[in-house]
Amino acid sequence: MLLVGDIGGTKTDLALFSADRGPRAPMAQKRFSSREYPSLGAIVSEYVASVDFPVMHACFAVAGQVISGRAVLTNLPWVVEESVLQAELRIEFVRLLNDVEAVAAAVPHLQPTDLHTLQAAEPVPGGAIAVVAAGTGIGEAFLTWDGARYRAQPSEGGHVNFGPTTPRETELLRYLQARWGRVSYERVCAGRSIPDLYDFLKDEGRTPESPILRGQLATAPDRTPPIVAAALDTHDPDPLCLAALDLFIANLGAETGNLALVVLATGGVYIAGGMAQRVLPATGSWLFLSKFHDKGRLSPLLARMPVHLILEPVALLGAAVTAFEAITQSAGRVTV
Repeated sequence: MLLVGDIGGTKTDLALFSADRGPRAPMAQKRFSSREYPSLGAIVSEYVASVDFPVMHACFAVAGQVISGRAVLTNLPWVVEESVLQAELRIEFVRLLNDVEAVAAAVPHLQPTDLHTLQAAEPVPGGAIAVVAAGTGIGEAFLTWDGARYRAQPSEGGHVNFGPTTPRETELLRYLQARWGRVSYERVCAGRSIPDLYDFLKDEGRTPESPILRGQLATAPDRTPPIVAAALDTHDPDPLCLAALDLFIANLGAETGNLALVVLATGGVYIAGGMAQRVLPATGSWLFLSKFHDKGRLSPLLARMPVHLILEPVALLGAAVTAFEAITQSAGRVTV
């Protein structure tokens, strides 16, 4: 039995897989609120105790960089180590990988029904593939072709410096610098950035704030969900919330285009994450693609890259694929 986890700043998903059923058919699955537990080990121990299956191997996709089997999570006060988990859980094999690396590992195994195409184009065989995940934070990864198959590679590109390209974006940078100091792309195109974008637009004064929404936000433990809900209200969308969401989408499109250029993603661009999955189909892709394309002389190159939105969470699939391959290799068999 293989235990697989997708460990995020907001939620932790755990699932059990068997070699017979493969990585697309979990035998059991459960979601936990990450912040209600002191560590990943506490969540996993509770889950393993609740299932009637012997767990021999585990692979966890974590929201943070993994170096030498150790991860300091970006949006949780946890330190996770393979050796510690292996001893704590008393299992044979534990593997950690970055959560967006896991999403990238899933990309070659996705079906057409898993995707919504934002820009149709023919991928270049063997061309690099870019992956951006916009959820609580923003994560990036990519895939390279080794001559036989694609290999997922981790990245922390979402934490590079935010680069404004318009006077308004420059004002946003100054506004966020006054609030946070250094400003990365995660400050402008992640779920956690939505309240800051809302405040910027409110203080800018072009669009008035709704008194009703002001009251709701004053008592909300997390302002992102009510802002997004008000923006996506099909009957009466809030103009200020909608403007904040448009700014989020524009910044996401710009940074996705940046990654596509960095890795020369002629094999395609894939967008994942709960925020992207919720807002891109609802608001249309024109704003995202206009900023994705806005790269001067290289705009035609971006226009020739396939761009897909991944419709469902796939980090568990990618972690399961990675773990099954590692287990097969360690057993001395040929990996399929």
